Amino acid sequence: MAGQMAGQPIFILRDGNQRTKGRDAQSNNIMAAKAVAEAVRTTLGPKGMDKMLVDALGDVVITNDGATILKEMDIEHPAAKMIVEVSKTQDDEVGDGTTTAAVVTGELLKKAEDMIEQDVHPTIIAAGYRMAADKAGEILENLAKGVTLDDRESLINIAGTAMTGKGAEASKDVLGDIAVSAIISIVDQADGNTVDIDNVKVEKKVGGRIGDSELIEGMILDKERVHTNMPKVIEGAKIALINSAIELKETEMDAEISITSPDQLQSFLDQEEQMLKNIVKNITDSGANVVFCQKGIDDMAQHFLAKAGILAVRRVKKSDMEKLVRSTSGKLVTSIEEMTADELGSAELVQEKKIGGDNMIFITGCVNPKSVSILLRGGTEHVIDNIEKALEDALRVVAVAIEDEKLVAGGGAPEVEVALRLQEYAATLSGREQLAVKAFAESLEIIPRTLAENAGLDPIDMLVELRSHHEKGTKTAGLNVYTGKVIDMWEAGVVEPLRIKTQAINAAAEASVMILRIDDVIASSNPPAGAEGGMPPGMGGMPPGMGM
Repeated sequence: MAGQMAGQPIFILRDGNQRTKGRDAQSNNIMAAKAVAEAVRTTLGPKGMDKMLVDALGDVVITNDGATILKEMDIEHPAAKMIVEVSKTQDDEVGDGTTTAAVVTGELLKKAEDMIEQDVHPTIIAAGYRMAADKAGEILENLAKGVTLDDRESLINIAGTAMTGKGAEASKDVLGDIAVSAIISIVDQADGNTVDIDNVKVEKKVGGRIGDSELIEGMILDKERVHTNMPKVIEGAKIALINSAIELKETEMDAEISITSPDQLQSFLDQEEQMLKNIVKNITDSGANVVFCQKGIDDMAQHFLAKAGILAVRRVKKSDMEKLVRSTSGKLVTSIEEMTADELGSAELVQEKKIGGDNMIFITGCVNPKSVSILLRGGTEHVIDNIEKALEDALRVVAVAIEDEKLVAGGGAPEVEVALRLQEYAATLSGREQLAVKAFAESLEIIPRTLAENAGLDPIDMLVELRSHHEKGTKTAGLNVYTGKVIDMWEAGVVEPLRIKTQAINAAAEASVMILRIDDVIASSNPPAGAEGGMPPGMGGMPPGMGM
């Protein structure tokens, strides 16, 4: 980058920095963003394909989830990273619709590129896209129907839609039922419905079939008893949740104890033993028969606990302790000396069971648990990982549906409807924004088009048929990819939370506007050799053509 002054060039940027300006910068950015959207496009819908991602260490991830694919792809190009952010936001906000968000962003940019070539200024396109996104939000709001906590069938349908195409179809009913039951038990109805998804703990164990997965109204800990003499099963459990170590405290400063005769040593050891006995006595006096300890348990203390017939588990994770508090209605105890019966949690049954070759502790039959666990089973590690992702999406969308209490149909129906209404809205606008709104409408049709393509159907025929159904007033007409027919998605039970659609459309509009408004890319090169922490030129960069 150089300025001219009296024939003398003035260099502003360090040598070797790259600068792309104007049209070039825009088309580079748009190309990168389109390439990323294209990468995930084939995963969309019930007939979408999966991606196998192998990282530098050789670990394999097989997934259908847009956000996971983009996260694992290790993308280099700055504009492409923005698409990754879109799908990440979608994942954080709603949990599903990540591929939709990325694909719509790519399509919006593709249409924008065509308009830029016809001399429509990027700021006008940006303004039109914003108007269209706002209008799309209103249209979707009008399409939405209500759903309540008691409408279990709809909630199971929502979970089913989220899991379709993610390798979980065969056991969709079992997993959908588990997801809905889990979310319903942890809903906090104090101030409207709020759901903290962290209160559902998912434990995976290889072995068995997917259909053997179960919901535990309580907790599962991937731990075992600390001592073999402890009982394996305790009914009518009174549970002490202790977050300090059950062992003797070391002194803070260096202290020496000088012992001159064997008797003194013996009495010192007896004293230690007595102190541990007292600690265990405090626990038994409170009425506890199960102990979960966040820190260590001394060997001698283990022996006394086993003698007292108490089942104890040590080094329980902090997050699990918090979930135990919520599921057993107990309180975390810091001082064992001051422990009382009021602070104990309760459960009908605490038992150690062998699952898939490992011992696990099951805490079941909790009264009104506010934290629950799901035990997932499956044939191999990859199958279980896949099922876990599908189940997480299902849990998240059910939670969102319960919080917002609003649903729309799936199967490409809302996109076609919004596209039609936006076309009508575009006709009412004067000025070039009209072109951008029309382009926005056409971009949304990429979703039903991709659904058709991925199912091996003719996208043009399907789109024409979908449009004609919507023009006749069937607002919930969508594409059944299994039969290749247009059907009423609402009646078929293919439903999604409203937030999936609004979030995807808004995020896509914002990201594409942001990328469109860039007309200058200045990329720093590595610092020259000899500079602070510098590398020889060409060492830190990627070989040409490596980044996306």
